[in-house]
Amino acid sequence: MHLEGSCSCGAVRFSLESREPVPFMRCYCSICRKTQGGGGFSINLGGDARTLEVEGRDHVRVYRAEFPDAQGRIEPSPHERHFCGRCGSHLWAWHGQWPDLVHPLASAIDTPLPTPPHHVHLMLGSKANWVPVEGTAADGHFDEYPDVSLAEWHDAHWDEET
Repeated sequence: MHLEGSCSCGAVRFSLESREPVPFMRCYCSICRKTQGGGGFSINLGGDARTLEVEGRDHVRVYRAEFPDAQGRIEPSPHERHFCGRCGSHLWAWHGQWPDLVHPLASAIDTPLPTPPHHVHLMLGSKANWVPVEGTAADGHFDEYPDVSLAEWHDAHWDEET
């Protein structure tokens, strides 16, 4: 599916191809919560990094969270979060371990997205106490990462023709 997205102020516009466009996976980790906000979680989609086209790239800034390593030294995460430097909109994430993938945030997508049949709630072990977990009995709930990837979930639950 072809996706188009933008920031709030319009300085950055982007497009890409996605085999995983259903906004079903809600991440409640502290980094997503603090950089994306909203309901206390973020929703990332899956996309083909080779197809990512960006207008206004000079406005894009990258944030890499920092964590202590085993010796207590602070190290930057290899996970990059890309934002508009003018308005602060979180646009997509990218990780060097999987360079062919890019993860646009559903909130930055302007293209109408499919409605998910259910949601997966991940990183609930670091969810803020004020954040309610809303959903249905069919939703998956995980303290850390779910037992399936974005691609595996889409293969099992969504057909692009529907």
